[in-house]
Amino acid sequence: MSTDQSGRLPDAFTTPGSSSFLDFLSGHAPDLLPSHRLAGHASSGTTAPVAPHATTIVALTFGAEGVAGGVVMAGDRRATMGPTIASREIEKVFPADEFSAVGIAGTAGVAVEMVRLFQTELEHYEKIEGTTLSMDGKANRLAALIRGNLGMAMQGLAVVPLFAGFDLDIGQGRIFSYDVTGGRYEETAFHSVGSGSLFARGALKKLYREDLDETGCVTALVQALYDAADDDSATGGPDTVRGIFPVVATVTVDGYQRIEDAEIARVAEQIVAQRRERGSIA
Repeated sequence: MSTDQSGRLPDAFTTPGSSSFLDFLSGHAPDLLPSHRLAGHASSGTTAPVAPHATTIVALTFGAEGVAGGVVMAGDRRATMGPTIASREIEKVFPADEFSAVGIAGTAGVAVEMVRLFQTELEHYEKIEGTTLSMDGKANRLAALIRGNLGMAMQGLAVVPLFAGFDLDIGQGRIFSYDVTGGRYEETAFHSVGSGSLFARGALKKLYREDLDETGCVTALVQALYDAADDDSATGGPDTVRGIFPVVATVTVDGYQRIEDAEIARVAEQIVAQRRERGSIA
């Protein structure tokens, strides 16, 4: 959007309105929305061409009532394009703001753009209102973004993220899942999305305990991704040869923090060693 001949910004930038950046963009520059730009490249009524897809994301809450806790989110590093590995090092877990994280599953390019728009949406709200959105408010804003992508989802460019964060109002970690229509669902204790989610969730059912601390959650999530990769070809397991390991982040009262790759490598190598000792291929 350009300035006029006087060098002034258009009135849209100075007119009071909604604190939603998405609403502003929809009203004044809808062509900049990911769904509008992609619509010009997809044939009406046809399935979109094969594009890189990202899977698998897992999340787990920790901390009992009255005890400092939070949430841990992890994602494997593989993106596939049909039967081909499109990338071995894609990152799928991002900070949404200081106290929340979002993991992407589905069409990778669209998902990354959606995350960037979501980050801008939360930052814009904070600057306009002078305060951060509540956890429910953030979850609702992400649902609106997913709903706006419904047309592309029907053509094969679906995005199904996993959202989690630390709720400052209640002092606990929370997890939200979505469907392609923007339906929002709060999950209890743990959840997973993506092509390997069935196997990851099955592993977490056996690994989850209410007394898990942050370190225990990290180990459980890496194990769940290991199990998912063992049965789902689209999920990448720890690659000790290339030095590629899952992206793992924690969100607590101290905010979002990505765990260093060296620490995740140590956890992954311990898991591989333990399974080798048992002689297990399951």
